[in-house]
Amino acid sequence: MTINMPLLDEMLREQLKVWPLAAANYSALASSERRRFKIGSLEGAFQCNPARIVSTGASVDKSAIAERPCFLCEANRPDEQYALPFSVAGGGEWDILVNPYPILPWHFTVASKSHIPQKGIPLDMIVLAERLPGAVMFYNGARAGASAPDHLHFQMVLKSELPLINYLEAGGVEDSLPYQVWHRRVTPDSEGMKIIREFASYRGVDRFSGAPDADLVNSFAWMGDDGMLHLAAVPRTAHRPDCYSAPEGERIMVSPGAIDVAGLIILPRKDDFTRITETDLIKIFDDTMMIGYR
Repeated sequence: MTINMPLLDEMLREQLKVWPLAAANYSALASSERRRFKIGSLEGAFQCNPARIVSTGASVDKSAIAERPCFLCEANRPDEQYALPFSVAGGGEWDILVNPYPILPWHFTVASKSHIPQKGIPLDMIVLAERLPGAVMFYNGARAGASAPDHLHFQMVLKSELPLINYLEAGGVEDSLPYQVWHRRVTPDSEGMKIIREFASYRGVDRFSGAPDADLVNSFAWMGDDGMLHLAAVPRTAHRPDCYSAPEGERIMVSPGAIDVAGLIILPRKDDFTRITETDLIKIFDDTMMIGYR
């Protein structure tokens, strides 16, 4: 089966016809609220999305994960959810799934057919990016926003929806962003393969131990309008900011993943959405990422 954008568009339409939960959550996006922010060269938005409490509030410690069924495994998926198979020669076997808790109106999860943990940036996402111009693949490391760190997966949305991706593709300078970003354009030659290997080895550094950690990274792959493959990685220092576990009244329930890193800060609680400020967001970035221009 050839995976292309029209096929995925049709899949999304068909899933919303037969899956009430997904249909309700996609419909709710139409009324989601946004507020703009600007920090350095990053112009993004806070987005209130109550349905994302499932991911933002997920317990990701080992005991909690061990006690719950894996929702990405085929045996545990809802009856209404079906998959498009995708395989890479010499690589992995994957299922493409409509994400039932969307952040954006076109949102898919690509899950390994095998129940294996997030274990570093999966290069198979590059193959899918090359086949789907207009989409961006993104990966959350096991300690960088993944709500299912026990099952290897990445996700995809339309690249036009993510401020960071648009900024980088337009030639924006990484040094003016509020956190460190590694961004490269790749050509199909030996130099391109060197860049891809560098991308695959990218990792963050734990803010408490100072140790390199491959689980602390968010990454992106997409085809640019310039016809080149674009790769970006954001090294992290922690999974969640200090405000996530602060006492109520001071708590802001935000658990940054790749979408947040890319300029859409997802807040499932209305009170947090109403009161969060750019100063709060700078502190959130400081707690979880390597500092950029500041």
